[in-house]
Amino acid sequence: MTSTTQHRFDLGDLSYVTSGNGPLVVLIHGVGLQADAWRRQIDALSTEFTVMAIDMPGHGASAVPDADMTLADYSDAITSALPESALVVGHSMGAMIALDIASRFPEQVRGVAALNSIYKRSAAARDAVMARAASLDGQATPDPSAPLDRWFGDALTPEREACRSWLQDVDPAGYAMAYRVFASADGLSDQQLRSLPCPALFVTGSEEPNSTPNMSHSMAALAPKGRAIIVDDAAHMMPMTHARQVNTALQEFAREVFQ
Repeated sequence: MTSTTQHRFDLGDLSYVTSGNGPLVVLIHGVGLQADAWRRQIDALSTEFTVMAIDMPGHGASAVPDADMTLADYSDAITSALPESALVVGHSMGAMIALDIASRFPEQVRGVAALNSIYKRSAAARDAVMARAASLDGQATPDPSAPLDRWFGDALTPEREACRSWLQDVDPAGYAMAYRVFASADGLSDQQLRSLPCPALFVTGSEEPNSTPNMSHSMAALAPKGRAIIVDDAAHMMPMTHARQVNTALQEFAREVFQ
């Protein structure tokens, strides 16, 4: 795993990486990262599908928004860039966006996969994430040590170093804006989950302390076509640290969605 930046294409204010041919799979990363975080998923999925990995607004090569955005604003920006209906896959905040798109724009979504997504945070978890959001001034580049320690512990791995480079390069205003949205959101409501018309896959790691296995199981139980997969020994950055298991789950799900 390296942090080499892949070639970008632009569509309005959004930048994206694309590869492959076939039905469309859209990948949406989490706060502070960029489309390159999906490199292993792009490589695996593009053998059968067209993959479009998007830099969220204010991240990677995508423009920093002129005004504060809501979760719906992020969803609207990404949905407007979709050339056709797609399987929409998101990680962390990207999972929140993917689920919001599936809920609000069902005609655009063939299926949705939410990786490491939150649902009804505990009071302690909500307080912690809100405190982190409040510490961001949108001007100084945040010290990446704390999120890296949460994601990887003390392991010095290529995945950790790639994330360090992205967190250090992200625009501070774009990062702070997205993190405030991430901190204030709590996932789809029960009614929204019950109303999801498309197949929905919820995946998280067995060692994930924030986007917990119980959250994924609870969301899957509410969605009419929902299912959950828990990746053994994985935590928050499982698309990078446990790519083989994540890729297998996404490939099998995509084949079902597009059959």
